[in-house]
Amino acid sequence: MHGVDDTFRDNRDRKTQIVVVGGGAGGLELVRKLGAKFGRKHHDIILVDKNLSHIWKPLLHEVAAGSLDANLDEVGYRGHCYRWGYRFFQGSLDGIDRETRTISLAPMYDEEGKEVIAGHTIRYDYLVVAVGSVSNDFGVPGVKEHCIYLDSRDQADRFRTRLLNHCLRVSRAMMANPDANEQVKIAIVGAGATGVELAAELYNAAGALRHYGLEVFDESRLNVTLLEAGGRILPALPERLSDAARHELTELGVTVKVDTQVIEARPRTLLTSSGDHIDADLIVWAAGVKGAEFLSELGLETNPRNQIKVRETMQTITDDRIFALGDCASYIPEGAEAPIPPRAQAAHQMANTVFDNIVRSLKGKALKTFSYQDKGSLISLSRFSTVGSLMGNLVGGSLAVEGRMARFIYTSLYRLHLLGIHGWVKGLFLMLIGRVNRIVRPKLKLH
Repeated sequence: MHGVDDTFRDNRDRKTQIVVVGGGAGGLELVRKLGAKFGRKHHDIILVDKNLSHIWKPLLHEVAAGSLDANLDEVGYRGHCYRWGYRFFQGSLDGIDRETRTISLAPMYDEEGKEVIAGHTIRYDYLVVAVGSVSNDFGVPGVKEHCIYLDSRDQADRFRTRLLNHCLRVSRAMMANPDANEQVKIAIVGAGATGVELAAELYNAAGALRHYGLEVFDESRLNVTLLEAGGRILPALPERLSDAARHELTELGVTVKVDTQVIEARPRTLLTSSGDHIDADLIVWAAGVKGAEFLSELGLETNPRNQIKVRETMQTITDDRIFALGDCASYIPEGAEAPIPPRAQAAHQMANTVFDNIVRSLKGKALKTFSYQDKGSLISLSRFSTVGSLMGNLVGGSLAVEGRMARFIYTSLYRLHLLGIHGWVKGLFLMLIGRVNRIVRPKLKLH
């Protein structure tokens, strides 16, 4: 009888545990809302991420070019979780046991190979997978070995360090011999948002380097080639805006090559299907995204790109207790031919639906159907220009925007992200600090 009482007390006192794996835009916003909604008394909200901090992924091209200091713009999970009433565990998802409703986390090691955190399990009542995406190399030989991705802050930092080293080499060579024609050659594969924005941001950074100790270095020392397998850059935008962006890039000095398929990456060289060799000191692969390989090994149904298939409620097809959102999820609306595109706005909207449906599930109510509202696409060409289309799925088509209006809206998207993860008070305060930092901090991060 004593054992029965203990069991009853354990079940009565056990908190409802909601685990979110992935602290990207959607995952971080979700745990913030869950923590604010439920608190710690009867619920245990847990965020799991392999990193210690968050930075908005659409800003990684600015981190890579050195025009954004990630140390000032990142969000530390430990401080954020204390503020919003959830717990943070550092680790990588290693497996899901749906029978016992537990996830396993892989061991973590330091730079010397010593184990810091042993592998362990975390139970869940509801699980949300929001681990984002990784670059898709499409099986092209040599890409993993010889190209740089921009999927994480570490990769962006690595690119920036190598970029600055090459710029310094060229600057020193030009000082030693003013008649030398030294250049930093960069090839970017993929003319979607990341590739186009990075190409423009590189010229913005190169133009400022002369003010930071590289006196003989300027934009003319930069040689950027943008490669696209399709017929035009920025295929998600209307053709007129795509052409406007290409014209802007060409004016900056970018060599744009469309209908150019890369079939092999070699050390400092790309080989195309037409037999051309494109030499580069740095090669960035931004040709597409997919889910990480481990997603197809979790026992959940996935598509050929390793994305977890979800229903209209954002629940996985395999298990009602498991949700997925953002780039790692694949949802094809009824009547549509393709899944929702991997965009920050989609992750934000999915996070809202998952939050509502977890709350509804706990109350025994019917779940909501996710309805994607396409707000359009905006592409920032650094300080030079911004182009895009708004209201992408409204009746009557899209509203084309360019110039200052587009730049204002593009900046507003990041501000909305800040409000989503910090709330109104701190979000508005951080916007104010951001404006001050633009004045007082250096234009480039050179360390």
